Amino acid sequence: MSSRALRPESTEVPRLPERRPARRVAQAARAATPVVVVKQAPPFRMASRETHPERTIVNAGGVEIGAGGLVVMAGPCSVESRQQIRETARRVKAAGADMLRGGAYKPRTSPYDFQGLGQKALEWLAEASRESGLPVVTEVLSPEDVDLVSEHADLLQVGARNMQNYALLRRLATATKPVLLKRGPSATIQEWLLAAEYLLSGGNRQVVLCERGIRTFETATRNTLDLAGVALVKQLTHLPVIVDPSHATGKRGLVAPASRAAVAIGADGLLIEVHPCPGRALSDGEQSLDPVEFAELMGTLRARETAAGAQIAAGMGSASTSVVTRSRMSHNGRQ
Repeated sequence: MSSRALRPESTEVPRLPERRPARRVAQAARAATPVVVVKQAPPFRMASRETHPERTIVNAGGVEIGAGGLVVMAGPCSVESRQQIRETARRVKAAGADMLRGGAYKPRTSPYDFQGLGQKALEWLAEASRESGLPVVTEVLSPEDVDLVSEHADLLQVGARNMQNYALLRRLATATKPVLLKRGPSATIQEWLLAAEYLLSGGNRQVVLCERGIRTFETATRNTLDLAGVALVKQLTHLPVIVDPSHATGKRGLVAPASRAAVAIGADGLLIEVHPCPGRALSDGEQSLDPVEFAELMGTLRARETAAGAQIAAGMGSASTSVVTRSRMSHNGRQ
């Protein structure tokens, strides 16, 4: 027999072509397919800096809010008499205020508290404005009052309690005057910006946001000033943001430090309560500055603003000098 016949037949099973694991196949497919990431737009589309990267500058009676300078609005919580608002306007003007604030209609927690003098107070505000040259900011409570308040005021305020009064927001969206929108005591930042969205989407693009403190478990102050929220909102929106340190703290002695902190963190302005005699004020006297205290605060704020402007100018000058020096060095090196 031949040696070939004596060899046992091969028992090796034929191998099938090697198959890559399903995971590797899926990975290869994903690598070959371009991935498109769709970024979801924020719910407050018109208020967002993503859709409107340029800063909005609001013009209120000739005063530009959000243009880079600090805008200070000062005056009493409530207009109590013709003499009171005229004296306040004169003294806050002398101290360096940019606008006159004063309440004609006052939403109060108790129905027995002073509710404001209404149309008569508006007329006195307009008179004080003409005498002092300060534009007026005052609150409007209902859609029916928008036309009347617009005749006498330059900036229409939506109070904290009315932040989500949608009928009022829709009416103000059609107004020709800019709107100051205060944050509600228990409102999140998104809810605040969505309230602003009602104004913007309805046609009024002149909106200023105002942080006035939120309600927390702390009872030592009237509210809790959310300074981190101010900085965050400045990043999220193109709208100007100001701070009300009077309502945020509820204490006269805290108004000045809270104001300086707000300016330091980037607020575009301040809304400060000032009364000729806080001890006799019909509302919020405990958080109102007298004219002397206000003048002292304005002195420190304006001094810091001037110093900050000088530092910026010096920095720009140094940068320009550095660029010129580098240019000359480069030019000499090429010679």
